Amino acid sequence: MDAKSSGTQALDELTARVEAFVEERDWAQFHSPKNLAMALAGEVGELIEHFQWLTQEQSRNLPRETHEAVRLEIADVQTYLLLLARKLDIDLVQAASDKLEMNARKYPVEKARGNARKYSDL
Repeated sequence: MDAKSSGTQALDELTARVEAFVEERDWAQFHSPKNLAMALAGEVGELIEHFQWLTQEQSRNLPRETHEAVRLEIADVQTYLLLLARKLDIDLVQAASDKLEMNARKYPVEKARGNARKYSDL
């Protein structure tokens, strides 16, 4: 099995585990796309809190406890993203691949390399 299909398979298996967790608790009734998007935003906010007020260098060298807290917040973000994508019948791997191709056209290497300007300002 190639890396791409094994990565997709792992994502599918994780999604199935998350959905089973939700089903066992009868939480799907609360998981409208609106509610999932709001929960996702909340988790992203919790992730951001760990970086608020840090310097660039501090954000690259998190203390062990902060790193672990960030790891767990990223897991929460991923969980809600998986649920939202499944609820809306969006293939995350394909969507990310499509977006990467779009961004490659918007940000050609010869114009975008080494700067952070928006594509419209290149």
